[in-house]
Formats: sequence, C-alpha cells, structure tokens
Amino acid sequence: MSARIYQRPKNAMQSGKARTDQWVLEFEQSEARRADPLMGWTGSGDTQSQVRLTFESKDAAKAYAEKYGIAARVHATPPKALKIQAYADNFR
Repeated sequence: MSARIYQRPKNAMQSGKARTDQWVLEFEQSEARRADPLMGWTGSGDTQSQVRLTFESKDAAKAYAEKYGIAARVHATPPKALKIQAYADNFR
C-alpha cells in the first residue's frame, strides 16, 4: 500500500487561502478502474483510494505513515512566484 503526501494547493476559483496550510495523505490506486457494462460508470474495488487524511504538518503525516507501515512519497510544495505589475503596464 503506497500513498503520497502533499500540501493542499490554493483553490483556483477563489482568492482565499483557507486550508492551504494542511498536509494531505492520499492513498494511490492499487487496481485499475474499469467500465461497468450495464451502467457505463467507471469504478474499481479499491476502497483505499477514497481515503484522504489531513494533518497539521508534513512531519505529522510522515510519522503517521511510518507508524502504520505505509510507503509514502512526499511531494514538495512549489515556490510561489508573484508577478507584480501595475495596471498602467497594460497600456505601454
């Protein structure tokens, strides 16, 4: 059973930064999804991929994974680059 640990990104549809300080441990899929012949929905028998745990820090998430023997990969948060420009720059 493997998982990935990452920090929640900012919601692209809103300007707020709520819950972006939380770290998430999310299990990876262990079996492929398949289409249901009757309804056409896609699904699998893997219920672990539905589990998403949140933690206050990266260290807490790593400690949880080590405690329960979960092979977890930590995805680093990309640096935030601000492009500061004035409204007048649109008319140069």
